[in-house]
Amino acid sequence: MPKYEISIANQECLEELSRFVVEENYKHHSTNPPSKEKLESDIMTVYNEEKALYSDTSYIYIARYDHKIIGSIRVFKWDRKKELPIERMYGINPLKTISHEKYAEYWHIGRFAIDKSEYGYMVAEVDTKLLKVVNALGIHTINLGSSLYYLSSETIPIYASQEGITPFYQHYHSLYNCA
Repeated sequence: MPKYEISIANQECLEELSRFVVEENYKHHSTNPPSKEKLESDIMTVYNEEKALYSDTSYIYIARYDHKIIGSIRVFKWDRKKELPIERMYGINPLKTISHEKYAEYWHIGRFAIDKSEYGYMVAEVDTKLLKVVNALGIHTINLGSSLYYLSSETIPIYASQEGITPFYQHYHSLYNCA
């Protein structure tokens, strides 16, 4: 019987993670599928980047359904030595633009991907101020219940379908084509 699993992955999963992230990005953001050569090249680029960034402070969370990855996110504490994607892609060095204090810690979040499914839903508990921003950006959400105060913030349960999220992707299409 198929089942859901959420686990912390290790370095041995980097190639599978890279393939999932690249394939899902193309499914979500491209109207023309890449050539097989381009797809494999992009997968290897992501894989090599992940290998270079992986350390004992890396946390890769993978959600699976019936042993197939359906979602992922990676977080790691930056050692201030390895080149971050924000440095390589945008030329932004956090030590120069944010803080170079010895005690400052930097955590990088990346490889956030979700399997594209027309029957998938996003569910969340969202601060009401953030919810206004989410809705203003074109993500159509539906309230699931009354708000309550959680961690000193008015929070409301919501969901959005693929149909509710699609206008956001269509409107900001040019932004994710740059990266």
